[in-house]
Amino acid sequence: METRLVEYAIAVADELSFTRAAQRVYAAQSTVSAGVRALERELGTALFERDQRGVRVTAAGEAVLPALRALADAEARARTAADPRGELRGVLRIGVFSSVSYLAIPRVIGAFHREHPLVDLRLRASPSGSAELADAVRRGRLDLSLYGLPAATAGPGLAVHRLATTPYAVILPADHELASRAGLALKDLANERFVDAPVGFGNRDVLDAELGARGVMRDVAIEATETGSIPVFVANGLGIALLPELLIPPSEGIAVVPLNERINWEFNVVTRTSTGEATAALLEQLLAAY
Repeated sequence: METRLVEYAIAVADELSFTRAAQRVYAAQSTVSAGVRALERELGTALFERDQRGVRVTAAGEAVLPALRALADAEARARTAADPRGELRGVLRIGVFSSVSYLAIPRVIGAFHREHPLVDLRLRASPSGSAELADAVRRGRLDLSLYGLPAATAGPGLAVHRLATTPYAVILPADHELASRAGLALKDLANERFVDAPVGFGNRDVLDAELGARGVMRDVAIEATETGSIPVFVANGLGIALLPELLIPPSEGIAVVPLNERINWEFNVVTRTSTGEATAALLEQLLAAY
């Protein structure tokens, strides 16, 4: 059974759309449609019903798909397994945050590349944050991803690996009247405008949940998809920010003040529960770096 045809079928089952499935596997829609039909002929049964209302998985498809997924997982592990000389090879797809240059991530991935040059590394950032990256891992689009939400939110089919836990701090313009304080309480920030990441980004969602539980409302005036740019907006007087200390890059024109209320952010990595050797090797290096 041709692995590529299995990949097409799994993509269609996940997306319930031949168009989205084609985008996911980087193929023409006609190629995916023809591939699925070829697989159906090989199996002797229809996996999908197609009509004007959309795409649905047939009863036979529901029965066959677990075996197809197991086959795809086995193939993926084989592609990233060590060869007889002990060298890892294959493709390793990694989900990253839009701003990682000031974290240890590029250094760790660079070291992994030098150690395992036969592994083809593919990095992808999500414009929608941690939840989308985790879903991509669950659906097999990524092998491993950074994850900025609590481990309990990851859902079934994923393993969560803690890299670090870091508290939130207040970022103020250097000339702000509160910038010289040794610490600030949330009530001190009641009348401020905020700069933050969009909803869906882990650091924003964790903070919103914590503030909501405390009955704190705030005015988020500016949303920046690159977390590393938030201090720049703050330095230019466009608002203040609350960010996990680990995500605050060195920046001019700002003051960083501890937050009196302890709000923690978890910096995690997610993988599927069963991983290939290359994924496991990179995960080990990431854990060691923190």
